[in-house]
Amino acid sequence: MICIRILYPLIALVTLILTGCSPAQNTLTGSKEQAMNNSEQIKYEIIATNLQVPWEIVKIGEKLYISERTGFIVEIEEQKINRKRVQLEKDLSNQPEAGLLGISFPEGFTDTAYAYYSYVERGHYFQRVVEIKQTNDSWKETATLLDQIPGGKFHQGGRIEIGPDKRLYITTGDATVPELAQDINSLAGKILRMNLDGSIPDDNPFENSYVYSYGHRNPQGLAWDNEGQLYATEHGASAHDEINRIQKGKNYGWPTIQGDERREGMEAPIIHSGETTWAPSGMTFLAGKFYFASLRGEGIREFDPIAKTEQLIISDVGRVRDVLSTPEGLYAITNNTDGRGNPTNQDDILLFIPINSLK
Repeated sequence: MICIRILYPLIALVTLILTGCSPAQNTLTGSKEQAMNNSEQIKYEIIATNLQVPWEIVKIGEKLYISERTGFIVEIEEQKINRKRVQLEKDLSNQPEAGLLGISFPEGFTDTAYAYYSYVERGHYFQRVVEIKQTNDSWKETATLLDQIPGGKFHQGGRIEIGPDKRLYITTGDATVPELAQDINSLAGKILRMNLDGSIPDDNPFENSYVYSYGHRNPQGLAWDNEGQLYATEHGASAHDEINRIQKGKNYGWPTIQGDERREGMEAPIIHSGETTWAPSGMTFLAGKFYFASLRGEGIREFDPIAKTEQLIISDVGRVRDVLSTPEGLYAITNNTDGRGNPTNQDDILLFIPINSLK
C-alpha cells in the first residue's frame, strides 16, 4: 500500500462556528502528497475536521451538505460550518451501520430534500425514505415516501441518489437475512427506484413494485456514467467485493453466486476484489473514471470501466465512506469514528482532491 507523506506543513488553521458543537471544531487547509507509481503524485487538502460519523456528501452551488449517522446534517460554506439536527418521526437505530444515512437533493433545491434513515419499533429494525425540509436552525421530516424496509444488525444499504431520469434510486441491504435478496416481494437486498413523490414509476421492471434490481448483499454506492448507465458498489460476504453494471430487472446473484461464480439468469460483477477486501461504499463518476470509497482498504480507489481495472490512488487517510465529483475535483469523507476505525483527534475529515491531481 502506498503511504501519504506531508509535502509541506499545514498552512492555515481556521476556527469555525459549528452550531451545537464544541469550539474545538475546526477547518484545516493544508496539502499532502500521495505518491503513485513512483512518478505521479496526488495532492489533497483537508477542508473540515471533527465530523461525527459522516455518511454522504452533496454539493449545491457553493455549499456542501454532509449527513451524519448521529442525526445531523452539516453545512459548509465560505469557511463556516453549521450543524443542524434533523427532527425525525422515529428514533434513530443505534445498530452498526445504521442511523441517518443517505441524503439527496432535487434539481432547483430550495428547502426540501430526501433522506434514508434506520429506526427501531417494537424490537424490530427498519429503514424508511422520507422528505425533509430545512428551517433556519434544523431539518424536519415532513413526509414518508417508503417505510418498513427491513433492517438488521448489519447490512442496511443506505445510499440514495437522483438519477439522470429524475427518479430516486435507493440501495437496501439484505438485513443479514441473505435469502431476502432473492425474494422479489421483499425490499431487502435490492436497488429500488421511485418517483420523487414516492409513487412507483410506470416503467419499473416488476408490476406495482419499487424493485429495480435484486440479488444484492449490501450495496452502498451508486453512480452513472456519461451515457446514463448505472453502476453500483457492493460489499461481499468474505472479500469478493463487487462493482456491478446495473440493468433493470436483473438478478445480481446474492447469496447464490459471488466473485467468478456463474449461474444462468444471474449477473456476474464487472470486477470484484477477489480474496482481498475493499469494503466499498460511496461512488462517483469523473472524466471517464469511477472513484469509490474504500472502508477496509482505507482510501479511494479508481475504477476504469473500459479497461475493467481498479487501483488505489489515496491511502492512509482512514476509512473512506463517500466521494463526490465536481468539475473542480473530488471531495471525500472519512468514517474513522464509526466504531471500527482508529480515529485521531481530527477525525472525521472532509478532504478535497483537485482535478489536476487526478490526471
